Amino acid sequence: MNPELSVVIPVCNEEPNIEPLLREILAALPGRALEIIYVDDGSTDGSAALLRRLRHEVPALRVLTHARRSGQSAGLCTGLRAARADWVATLDGDGQNDPADIPRLLAARDAPGHDAVRLYMGHRVNRRDTLIRRISSRVANGVRSRMLRDATPDTGCGLKLIHRQTFLELPRFNHMHRFLPALVHRAGAQVLSVPVHHRERERGISKYGLFDRLWVGIVDLFGVMWLARRKVAPPGISEQRD
Repeated sequence: MNPELSVVIPVCNEEPNIEPLLREILAALPGRALEIIYVDDGSTDGSAALLRRLRHEVPALRVLTHARRSGQSAGLCTGLRAARADWVATLDGDGQNDPADIPRLLAARDAPGHDAVRLYMGHRVNRRDTLIRRISSRVANGVRSRMLRDATPDTGCGLKLIHRQTFLELPRFNHMHRFLPALVHRAGAQVLSVPVHHRERERGISKYGLFDRLWVGIVDLFGVMWLARRKVAPPGISEQRD
């Protein structure tokens, strides 16, 4: 039987965070038919060996490996293509997202009136990052919100709950994970932001700096604006039946 929920975590050189986060996910979702998909994005530390060991200990764990480092968006695409559940929760692999918030996203999905929502975005109300990361994210979120009008206060949060088939129909490009709300809106679905916790990084080293989060995102922003302007309304289709 297919699982009730898939959880996808792309990682690159996050060996110290892998097992603690895995145990937290299991503790946060007891009794659910669950699969947890780690996507190893070309790690050069001990991540691959650790995931190999954990795969034999945790039946719900699946491990997919990129032959070379391809980026977070590629990791998410790999994980969501392989997922077997209709809905997929995503987490960053650095441990700053709290798996205990996944049930909160599921509760929002199951609440009345949300039938058209296909993406539930975590909104990190109290950021636990360095000053430069908070400033760069605030500027990037502000620019994106104004230019794309995606009505999402925190597009950079790795904690999301997304309808798998909706995701698979989105245009794929590098850094697309930064623009999921705008892309989902473009597909004709709704997006809902849900307040979630955020934690300090306790182990490992961040893979992003100011220019990764701000200027690269601004360059990609113009591509997303181009896509949005060229949205084609689906034609009304009927089938003749004699």
